[in-house]
Amino acid sequence: MYYSEVTQRVIAFIESNLTEEIQLDSFPSVIGYSKYHLLRIFKQETGKSIGEYIRERRLATAAILLLQSNESLLTIAFLFHFQSQEAFTRAFKEIYSLPPGKYRKLMQAVRMMEEEKEMNESQEIKGWSLSGSNPELYEVTVDSNVFHTGTKSGMLYSKGEVNAQHFATMMQGFQAHDYKGKRIKLSCFLKTENVFKCGAWLRIDNGMGDTIQFDNMDNRSIQGTSDWNHYSIVLDVPEDSSSIYFGVLLIGQGKVWADGFRFEEVTKKVPTTNMLDIEHLPEHPSNLDFSE
Repeated sequence: MYYSEVTQRVIAFIESNLTEEIQLDSFPSVIGYSKYHLLRIFKQETGKSIGEYIRERRLATAAILLLQSNESLLTIAFLFHFQSQEAFTRAFKEIYSLPPGKYRKLMQAVRMMEEEKEMNESQEIKGWSLSGSNPELYEVTVDSNVFHTGTKSGMLYSKGEVNAQHFATMMQGFQAHDYKGKRIKLSCFLKTENVFKCGAWLRIDNGMGDTIQFDNMDNRSIQGTSDWNHYSIVLDVPEDSSSIYFGVLLIGQGKVWADGFRFEEVTKKVPTTNMLDIEHLPEHPSNLDFSE
């Protein structure tokens, strides 16, 4: 796996304990690495400290609970280990720019209006498009009920009879000029439900339209049902690069939610995940007479 096992294990532990008391001093015994190593690697890969991640995920989950339940603000505050309703309100307002009570009323009204729209039509999402071998068998939409941080996520899902030969992607592209000669890392958070196979992907094309760098996580794909987790892809952007494309690929059935996409420049010390790298090819040809 090209994304850190440390980060994956930390996130998995946090996601399963959002309503429990989480002590940073307990991470070494649970995860199996030193506290210093955990803090450094997690910050490096996600751009957030472990404490910041826990806080944002608790607030995001609290936002979902505000929409989907009638629990009191005090109950929700204590559920996510805020010392008081006032402390919860201050923290929530920092992220969502509204106190939780007003957020609940406003978002419930918005949801009612959204539910009045036709549910079988894909929503137009700024910057994103639906493509693939069989886009008519899939939908792309914005989900305001499931998200990692903020208030929404993008969701790609199958809507008909599909098999392993069908696939679709939610994607976008942009010019490569800002990243030429650099090594970049694309990271995001993904959540899945009953998927056959899926993952993030990143592609670099030159001016002739040829693909010169590519990774779609095929060697570390996500299958089945999984909670939010952090994934990353690292590619070089050669000087002759012209365009960069990225997105989420879903093969066969299932649903995948995506949130928190991020691009950043990394040093050459960070290994590339390029599937077209010559290092991934065998040194010599083999089985030329088909006898093996």
